[in-house]
Amino acid sequence: MHKARGLEEGMPALASVSKRLKSNKWNINMQIPNEVGELRLLFEVSQILEGASELSDNLDTVLEVVARYTGMMRGVISLLDEQHGEIAIEVAYGMSPEAKNRGRYKMGEGITGMVIQSGKPMIIPNISKEPLFLNRTGSRNVQKEEIAFICVPIKIEGRVIGALSADRLFGVSVALEEDMRVLSILASLVARAVKTRQAINAMRNEVLAENTRLQNALKEQFKPGVFVGVSAGLQTVLSQMAQVASTAATVLIRGESGTGKELVAKTIHANSPRAGQPMVCVNCATLPDGLAESELFGHEKGAFTGAAATRKGRFEAASGGTIFLDEIGELPLSTQAKLLRVLQEHELQRVGGSETLKVDVRVVAATNRDLEKMVADNLFRQDLYYRLNVFPIHMPPLRERKDDIAPLADFFLDKYSKEIGKPGLRIAPEAMTLLSRYDWPGNIRELENVIERAVILTMDGIIHPQHLPSSLQPPNTCQPFPKNLPQALDQLEFKLISEALCAHEGNMGKAAAELGISERVMGLRMKKFGLHFKQFRKKR
Repeated sequence: MHKARGLEEGMPALASVSKRLKSNKWNINMQIPNEVGELRLLFEVSQILEGASELSDNLDTVLEVVARYTGMMRGVISLLDEQHGEIAIEVAYGMSPEAKNRGRYKMGEGITGMVIQSGKPMIIPNISKEPLFLNRTGSRNVQKEEIAFICVPIKIEGRVIGALSADRLFGVSVALEEDMRVLSILASLVARAVKTRQAINAMRNEVLAENTRLQNALKEQFKPGVFVGVSAGLQTVLSQMAQVASTAATVLIRGESGTGKELVAKTIHANSPRAGQPMVCVNCATLPDGLAESELFGHEKGAFTGAAATRKGRFEAASGGTIFLDEIGELPLSTQAKLLRVLQEHELQRVGGSETLKVDVRVVAATNRDLEKMVADNLFRQDLYYRLNVFPIHMPPLRERKDDIAPLADFFLDKYSKEIGKPGLRIAPEAMTLLSRYDWPGNIRELENVIERAVILTMDGIIHPQHLPSSLQPPNTCQPFPKNLPQALDQLEFKLISEALCAHEGNMGKAAAELGISERVMGLRMKKFGLHFKQFRKKR
């Protein structure tokens, strides 16, 4: 067996690269001609490791770049599963997926296992003469190929977490020591990226665990609402819901449109003693003019023109349960007086009737209006305001819940990727940056719509900035176009056609009309870009 040569525990710092290369003793098979080339390689690798969101994507690209600069035949990054003591290939260059899956080792097994166990690099000048080289992946013809194998450890604070290895054609002039030195520097860069990723994942897992703990502590089973996020504002709302759900108190939910007020109301009902009884939702802003009282309290036969039969109102329908009065600020003043009686006396009379009916209904109301100003302007009854405002809950707007934007985006991405049939989607870092910087005047509802649209538009499994609406784009900037004119035109054409189909839910005729082309031309263009109208239809 050939003993490891060259570097021991310490890896050379980047600052010493130029000094050590002044001798200019480069492997003649290497494509890097001098120290400038090496520095360029290390800089490019550093940029890659800092740029993307998924570590495996970064490492794939790193190996491709290293191969381009060094001419290596195969490159492998193996990582150690410390819990099970197993080593598996994380990414590989010049190797089939099947071969990659076969690359599994125990500690101390094979050259890779020995390097990870000892923490010291090894050079095998000719694998055909090395019995300890296992060729577990089966990607090399050990008997026929004369290949040198270099393997260096990947360390974090002295702890070995994996190994970086490369295959080189064997030759008397091959400077394997130089190759090992470069790989060792690259391994230190990879280690830094892994450490950063581990810290991010640990922080994320800690936040998610704390979020889960809080929700479980608030209620053993808090359903049916799905509240996604970790912000302090959301945690306050969850705590308030848990406190009031088991009571019969009237709740007034305040907040802008699209913040999730109805979800709060449904969750309060679902976790209350009334959960097995009806929950009736009423949008006061949509009640027909002059018929608000009839809708809420019912009417007797002949009470007015068109009242052909006695009809129960929404309060009677919600008997024993909960009624949710959304947009309560839109209720007419005349109806507000009757609502106040129901809240105070738990009784009502149908329109045109004289019988007093007892009702057992819990009221949860919501509004995005400034009720205090409406009271001052005599547009809302002061006594009703105080009767509704027993237990107020404020839903913060999304711009005040910046920490929740990323998890909410991921939640909607998972939801619509399944609905539309595009599994495995992810959001590019630059697109997530735009999502996080936007103020979201339409709040969670707007974010959901943006993600759904982006899922429809993407064709490569990634949500890019160009898949987001122009309102999210930075001012005075435009999306980069390819320098090649035909490619730029194709990109623009694809974007316009996709957006038109998205707007009309796959209706080719309407989309074609919007673009000013015939339906036949639309069909040809869709075929050119691999688009199908069904992928733009919303699932009901």
